[in-house]
Amino acid sequence: MEYIVRTHHLTKRVKGKELVSDINLHIKKGEIYGFLGQNGAGKTTILRLLTTIIKPTSGEIEMFGKKLTENTKDLLKRVGSIIEYPIFYEHLNARENMKLHCEYLGFYDEAAIDLAFDLVHLKNIEDKPVKSFSLGMKQRLGIARAIITKPELIILDEPTNGLDPIGIKEIRDLFKMLNKQYGITFLISSHILGEIEQMADRIGVINEGKLIDEVSIADIHKQKSDYIELVPNNMNHAVYVLEQELQISNFKIVEDNRIRIYDFRLSQSEISKELILHGVDIEEIHKHSSSLEDYFYQQINGGGVLV
Repeated sequence: MEYIVRTHHLTKRVKGKELVSDINLHIKKGEIYGFLGQNGAGKTTILRLLTTIIKPTSGEIEMFGKKLTENTKDLLKRVGSIIEYPIFYEHLNARENMKLHCEYLGFYDEAAIDLAFDLVHLKNIEDKPVKSFSLGMKQRLGIARAIITKPELIILDEPTNGLDPIGIKEIRDLFKMLNKQYGITFLISSHILGEIEQMADRIGVINEGKLIDEVSIADIHKQKSDYIELVPNNMNHAVYVLEQELQISNFKIVEDNRIRIYDFRLSQSEISKELILHGVDIEEIHKHSSSLEDYFYQQINGGGVLV
């Protein structure tokens, strides 16, 4: 199996505190890899390590089959990236910024600049200084800059920041097109789980500086199960009724006040009726289909207490 990025026990420590610890990341060539974690979990630190913005305390990064060192930094010319917020020369316009970026890479193609602007839906901006751009426009320009050379790997940290729902869909479709038509590998960090679910082939979940899982979206979907979720006014009494009166044992308590029932021998209405008859008021009840969001929270906090 060919990996375009691998890390080996990658660790970053600052003032005695480990920001990320013992990270073994595996990104396959040609896939869209979604990187998930709560704020402060270490996602951006890892992306900054991969792009050599900061140096690791220990461990190794392997990119395109070679160890990434001071002597092999030319490998990064095969990578496009946005880490945190894209930075530009604010007094220059979009084209001038793009031309400077291309000159730095030794890439000279005016038509490629026009195509990149078209792909990210930036039009009629030629004479506007970047300082007049909205956050969403700057994000689009950053994506245009990352994709202009059609690099083999694109690393993006929250690429849809500042975009409205239509813009998010346009960018998602763009990434999928670049991946399918040009074979570009993507590593995308995002807090929008629904977007990652629609776009990624595999995900990595990081929590408190540790990579706790790597799994394909297809495998997550295979694990999907429907459940009935309810919020009772009295948790202890509701649990008693489910177990003793309804003989239901396949359920769990989540968020301390919700019950998820995975046993479908009784319908939602039948469960509601029996709980009410036994003196349990129900504040909410609905049928739910599990998703990447459920999987993510299960990895982060165990998905609640199994009863």
